[in-house]
Amino acid sequence: MIDIKDLRDDPEKYRRGAELKNVTVNIAAVLDLDGQCTRAQLEFDRLKAEQNELSRKIGQAKDAGEREEMKAKAGSFKPALQELELKRKTVEAARDELLLQIPQPPDSDVPIGKDAADNVVLYTHGETRRFEFKPKSHIELGKALDLFDFEAGVNLAGSRSYFLKGAGADLHQAVMRLALDMMTREKGFTQLTVPVLVRDVAMQGTGFFPASREQAYHVKEDDLFLTGTAEVGLTAYLMGQTLEESSLPRKFVAASTCFRREAGTYGKDTAGLYRVHQFDKVEQVVICRNDVEESKKWHKEMLSYSEEVLKRLKLPYRVIQCCTGDLGVKNASMMDVETWMPSRFDGKNPASGYGETHSASRLYEFQARRLNLRYKGADGKLRFVHTLNNTVVASPRILIPILENYQNADGTITVPDALRPHMGGRERIG
Repeated sequence: MIDIKDLRDDPEKYRRGAELKNVTVNIAAVLDLDGQCTRAQLEFDRLKAEQNELSRKIGQAKDAGEREEMKAKAGSFKPALQELELKRKTVEAARDELLLQIPQPPDSDVPIGKDAADNVVLYTHGETRRFEFKPKSHIELGKALDLFDFEAGVNLAGSRSYFLKGAGADLHQAVMRLALDMMTREKGFTQLTVPVLVRDVAMQGTGFFPASREQAYHVKEDDLFLTGTAEVGLTAYLMGQTLEESSLPRKFVAASTCFRREAGTYGKDTAGLYRVHQFDKVEQVVICRNDVEESKKWHKEMLSYSEEVLKRLKLPYRVIQCCTGDLGVKNASMMDVETWMPSRFDGKNPASGYGETHSASRLYEFQARRLNLRYKGADGKLRFVHTLNNTVVASPRILIPILENYQNADGTITVPDALRPHMGGRERIG
């Protein structure tokens, strides 16, 4: 959770941080409960010390009557001690429940803003394609080339469901393989296969609960939750452990199926493959030393891996610095990558043609505190690690810019060079 000592020392930092993130929290209530908890503990310690001192004197007393009198007095402390212990535990539980709702304050270099409309474009890469024919959307292309089936998906699983078929499924697997091979064979990440059904402690520990509980699918019979990203498994993999500093950084990557309820999302993004309930994602997580500059370095490095995938696919994109109101509860800073999707372009505003495909976050010790994940420094001191995460690629969303940017006038799709080795050398779909 939030460092309670830091909260006591600088409550305004957390009040302001919550305000900037549009999160409603009652810092005064937390501090009041914390004070009650401290006072109950101090009174418990005082009475316990008196009881212990009395017990010591009992052993020294020679008169039997005096010993019995002191024993009775020592026993009289028990109800008060039990009451104080119960009060401390009750108040502490209430305090900790509120602590879990306090967001991590945004970094000072994060632009202030209300929501995604206030995000800042850092830079763009690649030129958008100018078509000599009327381009089709990925929905039209998929239907014409029999790459996916939305009707069958809806019949089987409800809204925002789909089947990938034939070359569509091949393309999906090729993108995933490209990303995994790059991260494991070239970037030195250790691949894990992670659980996608996890306990509450993993979701809470990684910061997805309580703030985003409504976005998770709950399997009530087993009290387990379907994860919306492999970040949960990768980050919680070492929870409760104390690592050696020499073993850091730990670099993990996983391909997993992800599930999101997408509660509260409507509009054009719900059509086609853009915002679906089930998808696959290659996710990267870095666990490093408790050092702000090291975290910032890894943030840029991890972002570059996402960009490298898009560069290999030769897709135009732009990098966004998310503003305070778009960071979410757990992130100190977050950068999104938006890839050019021709069907989204309104013909006037270039920004309309970009759609989010990646998100890179640094979280400092926010998750580590919840997961009790620490390391022993060279000086022998224990510190919480820092954690970071980023999308390497998410599919089928990434299929949208691939299909739309690589379409040909005759209705076929050119397979990007980078994917051909993973598709048996195939050069064209159609």
